[in-house]
Amino acid sequence: MIEAVESQFSAMEKGNLALSISTNPKIHLAQKMLAEFIGTFCVIFAGCGSVAVNKLYGGTVTFPGVCVTWGLIVMAMIYTVGHVSGAHFNPAVTVTLSLLGMCPFKELALYILSQLVGSILASGMLSLIMNVTSDAYFGTTPAGSTIQSFVVEIIITFILMFVISGASNDHRAIKKHGGIVVGMTIMLNVFVGGPISGASMNPARSLGPAIVKWKFNGIWAYIFGPIIGAVAGGFVYRLLKPTEKSFKDIVKRCG
Repeated sequence: MIEAVESQFSAMEKGNLALSISTNPKIHLAQKMLAEFIGTFCVIFAGCGSVAVNKLYGGTVTFPGVCVTWGLIVMAMIYTVGHVSGAHFNPAVTVTLSLLGMCPFKELALYILSQLVGSILASGMLSLIMNVTSDAYFGTTPAGSTIQSFVVEIIITFILMFVISGASNDHRAIKKHGGIVVGMTIMLNVFVGGPISGASMNPARSLGPAIVKWKFNGIWAYIFGPIIGAVAGGFVYRLLKPTEKSFKDIVKRCG
């Protein structure tokens, strides 16, 4: 019995059960890419759309409304396609999960490409249908110094990835609530980081609007900040997981 439990635990530690979505052979790679593309498109269209509408129409959405929109759309997409692709929608998340062994490296480039294309297309559609001016730019630019935004992006993405790791990728978690928890975390992070950096937490979220509107002010902070924060958050949470040795000791004491 102990050997059977240890075998299950080892699989979980390797990510085969903790994030089975990304490595499920029954789901075709093309389906995962399509899910990431559509999911990212919807996230950017709704989230950035709320930013554009708020600027174009005199604050009708309001800042709290923008925060809630980001949280709700991410939550909705997690429950819609999370069982297909894992619902990354974010290159920083994909990179971190690959480094943790929860997403195959061979799929990394395709995941990121799907996310970027979804973001660019959504940004292009928003710019086209709303006739977005430079004053209503829905991308992310530093409100203060670029360094401040860089630090904020590291911190809030660390929090996001730490929550994702605990709420969705840990076999001990109540995963049916994962989408709600992640959506709420994004909403709260936008409340805190929005006025400073725009609270991107996602290189695709910043690159899509930047490419469409050709506006790259401080873009490096929105690429490297989220990646650094996500990798740190994922690996720090890993310290909270029981090791195979500690689990073996627990089983022996209980048996």
